[in-house]
Amino acid sequence: MQFLLLIYENESIIANRDEQSQAQVIQAYAEYTKNIKDSGNYVGGDALEPVATATSVRIRGGERTITDGPFAETAEQLGGYYMVEAANLDEAIELAAGIPAAKTGCIEVRPVMVWN
Repeated sequence: MQFLLLIYENESIIANRDEQSQAQVIQAYAEYTKNIKDSGNYVGGDALEPVATATSVRIRGGERTITDGPFAETAEQLGGYYMVEAANLDEAIELAAGIPAAKTGCIEVRPVMVWN
């Protein structure tokens, strides 16, 4: 099964990290990414630009509305993701728990829908 591990953190905390703290976080992500690739669970993943660059699109009553910003108001913003292959939800949760942002933010684990 494939799962999307969505990484949510508070962008203001990220922006206010000193250089040494930021380097430690980057190193932690590099190690996590290497480990998950080596384990064979990695399918894909990437970091996202800050939430200020987001655009939301909605169609209501046949009319398109475009809004600057994310689709929802929240204290934590979606900052990146990993797409993983896991045998089941329990394994996906274990993989999510290793993501560095799990210590300061939230990792949403969501199964990828399989279309027949």
